Amino acid sequence: MLVILSLAMFVCFVYLLISGRVTAVVALILVPTVFALIGGFGPNIGPMVIKGIRTIAPTGVLLIFAMTYFMIQTDAGMFDPIISRIVRAVGGDPVKIFIGTVALAYLVALDGDGATVYMIVLSAFLPIYKRIGMSLPKVGCLLLQCTGIGNLLPWGGPTARAAASMKVEMGDVFTPMIIPLLACVLWGFSLAYFFGRQERKRIGVVKIESDEIHGGDVSKTDWRLYFNWALTIALMVALVKELLPLSYMFMIASALALTVNYPKYKEQQKHLAVHAPAILSVAMMLFAASTFIGILNETGMASALAKQIVAVIPESFGPYMALVTALISIPMTWLVSNDVFYFGMLPILSQAAATYGITAAEMARASLIGQPVHILSPLVASTYLLVSMLELNYGENQRFTILWSTGSCFVMLAIALITGVVPFYK
Repeated sequence: MLVILSLAMFVCFVYLLISGRVTAVVALILVPTVFALIGGFGPNIGPMVIKGIRTIAPTGVLLIFAMTYFMIQTDAGMFDPIISRIVRAVGGDPVKIFIGTVALAYLVALDGDGATVYMIVLSAFLPIYKRIGMSLPKVGCLLLQCTGIGNLLPWGGPTARAAASMKVEMGDVFTPMIIPLLACVLWGFSLAYFFGRQERKRIGVVKIESDEIHGGDVSKTDWRLYFNWALTIALMVALVKELLPLSYMFMIASALALTVNYPKYKEQQKHLAVHAPAILSVAMMLFAASTFIGILNETGMASALAKQIVAVIPESFGPYMALVTALISIPMTWLVSNDVFYFGMLPILSQAAATYGITAAEMARASLIGQPVHILSPLVASTYLLVSMLELNYGENQRFTILWSTGSCFVMLAIALITGVVPFYK
């Protein structure tokens, strides 16, 4: 019953998003609520959703204040010197712009956090995209390729979960995956070149001057420019070292940036009011997602779906279990949370694989293959930030990106099989 209910819920949810009949906020709230009622969970919906809200709240607060911080810094002109150099370097050429986008995104993605990638990259490049008229769905797709790979760094989350679940050393999981991950990096640059050629054919090479896209309130020689960069660097170091809770650090940084750049009360109110709609949009989607997460997990639908999929795998597939796990990880990490997949589903798959001599480390590596698609999941909070900043429809973003992200998964899988990182047969 729970399996049928969960599958029906996902089908309904995906249909409503892809068809564009409702916004993501509406689908995230109403679809799981209706199916929870159908499943007879009515009396417990409230506590389930509250658990979901508690799960998402720290991320929600983090993104609200992180958006506030980077928007303040953009208004203050902190990124103007970077934009000037980018404009001089790329000369309005879509190919160079997209390659530059991916290069910066991969660099920022080294911190393992997608939200940071979106805020820093879009703060620098978004004025250029809009000035030239480049395709924003393609921008979103490229950034998602980068964060899907950055998320696989040892401190990003999934790799640590896979290693912990399989009780193996992190190095045994991550180090052999470096070559497949580098192949995915090349895939990202190849996609940037391909999209750039398409955009160059569509809009040509546009001549732009850096002054056309500047709008900062701070002069290039103003001391506050140096203060803003010093504050941002200090914030990034503190985030990596986790000196304080991430959300609290962005709270402090936002307050300092607002006070230093706009010391007058009316100025502060003005800049907060300008960005309030975008921030509210992200906050609404995040907390709407808590309904979906709470009901999916607390009703047992996610676990039931994972167990049923494991149960229907034929015994004859045993020698191919690493490959099977890699293929299953692509849709499953979109459907369920990483915790459900790595701690609920992977151990069961690993038990079956062990019979054929497939090691726990090999199964852990295989389970990571689906992460480029996982980043598109409605359970991933940072994706809502991306679509909001690019002013995209959530379903439109899914439709455009899903095939390219699936391609990234298969690039990773192909190289992993060729190098023996993931065994084809044992």
